[in-house]
Amino acid sequence: MEQVFSYIIGLGAAVMMPVIFTILGLCIGIKFGDALKSGLKVGVGFVGLSIVTALLTSALGPALNTVVDIHDLQLGVFDMGWPAAAAVAYNTAVGAFIIPVCLGVNLLMLLTKTTRTVNIDLWNYWHFAFIGAVIYFASDSLAWGFFGAVICYMITLLLADMTAKKFQGYYKDMEGISIPQPFCAGFVPFAWLINKGLDKIPGIDRLEIDAEGMKKRFGLLGEPLCLGVIVGVGIGCLTCTGWGEIVDKIPYILGLGIKMGAVMELIPRVTVLFIEGLRPISDATRQLISRKFKDADGLNIGMSPALVIGHPTTLVVSLLLIPVTLALAVLLPGNQFLPLASLAGMFYVFPLVLPFTKGSVFKTFVVGVVVMVLSLYMVTDLAPWFTLAAQDVHEATQDAAVAIPEGFSGGSLDFAGSPLGWVIFQCTEHLRWIGAGILVLVTMGMMWWNRVRIARGNTVATVNEVK
Repeated sequence: MEQVFSYIIGLGAAVMMPVIFTILGLCIGIKFGDALKSGLKVGVGFVGLSIVTALLTSALGPALNTVVDIHDLQLGVFDMGWPAAAAVAYNTAVGAFIIPVCLGVNLLMLLTKTTRTVNIDLWNYWHFAFIGAVIYFASDSLAWGFFGAVICYMITLLLADMTAKKFQGYYKDMEGISIPQPFCAGFVPFAWLINKGLDKIPGIDRLEIDAEGMKKRFGLLGEPLCLGVIVGVGIGCLTCTGWGEIVDKIPYILGLGIKMGAVMELIPRVTVLFIEGLRPISDATRQLISRKFKDADGLNIGMSPALVIGHPTTLVVSLLLIPVTLALAVLLPGNQFLPLASLAGMFYVFPLVLPFTKGSVFKTFVVGVVVMVLSLYMVTDLAPWFTLAAQDVHEATQDAAVAIPEGFSGGSLDFAGSPLGWVIFQCTEHLRWIGAGILVLVTMGMMWWNRVRIARGNTVATVNEVK
C-alpha cells in the first residue's frame, strides 16, 4: 500500500487532476470530452503555478542568501521549504497510510452528516502526515501520530464547512468549493478575531482599502506588477555592499525586479485556468445534488487554495510581508528560524483570511504580521522533532532534498508554522491524555454544531422548495 500511494503522490497534481476530474465528470453525467478538458485545464493550471513558483524561488532564493551572508543573518533552524517537508511527511510510517485513513474518515463524516466537504485535494494530505510524523517521533508512538493526524483532518474538514459560504460569497466562480487545507484553516480564528478588534477602533474604516482601491489611489504604484518590481529592485540593492557595487549590478538588480513583477502578474493569469476547469464540474455536481440528493444540499468539493492565491490583495500583502518577515525573523528574541525557501508559501496564508477582512489590504496585512510572528516561534519550537523525522527519512532514502546541513535544525513555514498543527502537537506531547481528551471534546463539539447547521440548512431548503 505504501508503494501504491507513493506512486500516486509521485505522479503529481498535474498528472492526477486530469484523471480524477475525468472520472468525477463521468460519474456526474458530463460527456467524456468535456470532463477530460476540465481536468486538463486544472492540470495545466498546476503546471503553470509550479513554473511561476519556481521562478520566484530561483530568483529570490540566491538574492536572499546573499543578503544573509553579507549581514550575517543566519539563524539556527535551516529552512527546508515545503517540498522537503512534504517529502519527509509522506516517507514516514504515518505518511505511508495517511491517504486511505483520511479518505475513510471523510466518508464516515459524510455518512454521519457531520461534514459536507469531499476532500479531493490529495496532495495537501501531506499536512496531516506532517503533524502526525512530528508527534510520532516526539512520542515514539505510531498510535499517537495517527491520532494527531486524524484530529487535524477532522477539524480541517469542519472549518472548511464553516467557512464555505463566506469563501464562496467572497470569491467569484467558487460555488460548491471549500478549502480543507489545514495551513489556511489554522489562520481563520485570527482573521475573525483581529478583524473584529480592528472594527472597534475609531477611524479604522479610513484605512480599509482593497487592491482595486490601491490602484485608484496610487495609480501605477498600486498595481501588484509595479509593487513586485519595486520590492525586487529593493532586495537586489540589499545584495550590494555599497553604491559602487549597486552601479555594477544594475542589470542583475533590474532583472530581479522584472522577475518579481512577472510573478505578481502571472499568478492571477494561471489561476484563471483552475476556474475554467472547475466550473463545469461544480455546475454539474450542484445540478446532480439538487436533482437526486435533496437531503445532501450544500455538498462541497474540497480543493487546493491554489485556486484563489491570484487575488490582488493576497499578492500585494504577501509581497509586502516578505521583507517584514525577514526583519521579524532577525529581530524577534528567541526566534531561530529565518524563512527563505518557505517564502513562496506566503501566498497560502490568506485564501481564508480575505473573506473575513473583505479584501482590505490594511486588515489583511495586520493579520499577516501577527500570524508571521506566531509562525516563526512555532517553527522554532517544532524544529527538534521535525529534525528527527527528516534525519530518519534521509537515512532510509538517501534523498538529498531532505538533508539538513550539519550544525542546524530543520524547519519549514508550511506546515510547521500552522497554529492548528502546533496546538495539536502541544496537547499530545505535553498534556498527553488530558490534551487528547480536550482535542476529542473540541472536535466532537464542532461535529455536533456542524451537524446542526447542516440539518438547519436542509430544513430551510425543503421549506423553500415546498413554497
